[in-house]
Amino acid sequence: MLLAVDVGNTNIHLGVFAGVGDHATMVQDWRIHTDPNLTSDELALQIRGLLGSDIEQVTGVAALSTVPSLLRELRVMVPRYFGGGHHHVLLEPGVRTGVPLLVDNPKEVGTDRVANCLAAHHNYPDGPCITVAFGTATVVDAVSAKGEFLGGAIAPGVNLAVEALSEHTVTVRKVELMPPRSVLGKNTVEALQSGILYGFAGQVDGLVDRVRDTVDGFDSDDVTVVATGYLAPLMFDECETLTVHHPYLTLDGLRIVHERSKVQRRR
Repeated sequence: MLLAVDVGNTNIHLGVFAGVGDHATMVQDWRIHTDPNLTSDELALQIRGLLGSDIEQVTGVAALSTVPSLLRELRVMVPRYFGGGHHHVLLEPGVRTGVPLLVDNPKEVGTDRVANCLAAHHNYPDGPCITVAFGTATVVDAVSAKGEFLGGAIAPGVNLAVEALSEHTVTVRKVELMPPRSVLGKNTVEALQSGILYGFAGQVDGLVDRVRDTVDGFDSDDVTVVATGYLAPLMFDECETLTVHHPYLTLDGLRIVHERSKVQRRR
């Protein structure tokens, strides 16, 4: 089995895949809170606790981190706790993925965005894709029909905006993120819920529509708009432009990178 680890700014998403290639399936996945101060040993302890006895079946690890301190710890943890001659991949700038990055500075592109691009093109190959990752930031990226990363837009995430609003406004408190009775809130809680949910939905729809209106090749009906990230279930039904929800798109991208790297190593 392959263990895939996506370390984000808010959550660490882990998943275990069984099988290879198009027959690979997600067996189980977990999310834990990201602590940037974790050591490699502490991180390994958490992962081993989640895997339980299944850890003996792990034959490879594919991982990435958008948190620099935990990227360093992953470099230590993976070979120390998942060694044994297995093949591992840590996705970071310079690792070959087969994804052309058509941007000014490819090294600036977050590895999670590259993994999303790769998985989107692999799973929906009949045309261009737009990925929308709902996490600490809301990230909208465009993937050409050839699998090229064309660039994207980054906006504050839903939770980040809620925390900022609560922190800087005396009379506003944090609210449960759920659809209100109406777009016109009848109390402060509902007004906040409306502004947050429908406001962010409008932002996403606006960005997706602009990509489709202004980027060559994205004005056809075969564009797939893929939602992912831990807040995607909250936002999916509120956005009009999203066409499919892939809950572990980044982990699937890591799986594909791992498989490709094994092929490259055998050559």
